[in-house]
Amino acid sequence: MMLNASISEAMLDELRQSLASKMSPKRYAHTCAVEEMVGRLCALYCPEAKMELRAAALLHDLTKEESLQNQLQMCREFGIMVRSEDILAPKTLHAKTAAELIRRDYPSFATETVVLAVRWHTTGHADMTLTEQLLYLADYIDDSRKFPDCVRLRDFFWGAHPEGMDEASRLAHLRDTLILSYDMTMRNLLAESVPISPDTVLSRNDLIAVREGVRAIT
Repeated sequence: MMLNASISEAMLDELRQSLASKMSPKRYAHTCAVEEMVGRLCALYCPEAKMELRAAALLHDLTKEESLQNQLQMCREFGIMVRSEDILAPKTLHAKTAAELIRRDYPSFATETVVLAVRWHTTGHADMTLTEQLLYLADYIDDSRKFPDCVRLRDFFWGAHPEGMDEASRLAHLRDTLILSYDMTMRNLLAESVPISPDTVLSRNDLIAVREGVRAIT
């Protein structure tokens, strides 16, 4: 894994061209929209990570269109533990397999920031880094998303005009937006009677604890 980011616009252009031939037109359009959205979010929260997160956005759905059989085969090849809830809710698998594929096939982009943002962009996890949060959110609210919950979350985030907030308020707004996203996701999964990733539950609980100023007692 790369220790330092050295990602250039030329590298992103080349990556974009390569991915265009490997994805369906709909998936590629979404991928480019996530890249654009994460760039906007980085401008608000961490400009220094913009190039890495744009790369992560381009690579986040690298294996999304693979079949469940292929996903499971990649998990075996990479030594990824597969839980029962992963098989029953297979949409979560692509984040795990894509992260490992980046390490193997895209070493020029395999910084810790890129790999971990891709790894956690679907379920989240407790104590997420800021860069992980930004890719997760960008994937949820990019402008290609037309699902009612995505539109609602996009309006919630940008409608509060975070660009005009001070840093503390902007971070609190990001936290509240993520909590709302988890609420919507979990509500939909319950309606579909499919498992909820434990990582999603832990991530939501962690953010609520932060909001309420509660820390675990050890």
